[in-house]
Amino acid sequence: MDDAFLIELFAPVCPVTVRRMFGGQGIYCPAGICAVVVDGALHVKGDDVSAPRYEAAGMTRWTYTTPRTGRHSSMPYWQVPDEALDSPEAMAPWARLAMETAERAQPASAG
Repeated sequence: MDDAFLIELFAPVCPVTVRRMFGGQGIYCPAGICAVVVDGALHVKGDDVSAPRYEAAGMTRWTYTTPRTGRHSSMPYWQVPDEALDSPEAMAPWARLAMETAERAQPASAG
């Protein structure tokens, strides 16, 4: 996906930067990574709090198979619905959940 498109898609929720990673793209909000693009599909970060909302919307978790071992693994990212790619407004609920998930993943500050 085009970096400018991804930046625009997340703009109503938070400013993001896009970096190349593992043949895809990592999308970073101020709290850290909040989404990835893998094989041309946008996946937002999830955790125990956000996963039930993603699953209720019919979103599927990113899984992959390691070629050498055949082992299946799940990653903490869910593919956004196709309609979320239609506009920043349609993407906003998923971007917001992903940003909140990234914030929860931050280590607690000492003190």
